[in-house]
Amino acid sequence: MDNTQNPSPDLHPAARAVAQLIDGVGDERLGDPTPCPKYALRELLGHLVGLSTAFRDAARKDLGPTTGTDPGSVLPVLDDDWRTVLPQRLDELAEAWQTPGAWDGDTQAGGVTFPAAIAGRVAINELVVHGWDLARATGQEYAPGEASLQVSYELMKPAGDDPSGDGMFGPVVEVPDSAALLDQVVGFSGRRPDWRPGD
Repeated sequence: MDNTQNPSPDLHPAARAVAQLIDGVGDERLGDPTPCPKYALRELLGHLVGLSTAFRDAARKDLGPTTGTDPGSVLPVLDDDWRTVLPQRLDELAEAWQTPGAWDGDTQAGGVTFPAAIAGRVAINELVVHGWDLARATGQEYAPGEASLQVSYELMKPAGDDPSGDGMFGPVVEVPDSAALLDQVVGFSGRRPDWRPGD
């Protein structure tokens, strides 16, 4: 499936899939590991708040500190009100990409200027992959939706002429072609689909 033919994929399913995980995160687990080696659970949640804010503002073309900062420059900080703020930001993110003009022209996120039509897909991919991180770290079921997974798959699959076999996030973890689409996306992101806390 070639998602470039659809100018405006819907971010609501991926955003809802992440929001549904929030109640399953106990405060006592915020220091737990995640599939992101640099992030404990609190940093992962802080990153989700930050990326939701950045890509919301990217859709609005409201460019500034939220869109111009490299997320890898500092560890994310999780504020005490995250349980209220994160679902609100996720909803705002999805709604922003539904507004007229959101997918048109150029925009900025993570300090990178690129076409809005790509930025919206990157936002979906961020939600899909980091939603999986959150679900796996907290032992929850996760279903971001087929259309969202297809966007991630098309965005992250390595180019056929790339001899390194690397994807967007570095070395791909090989999974069978027959594997579930979510497992293939997770492998493209450099993660092991069978990751468990303690690995």
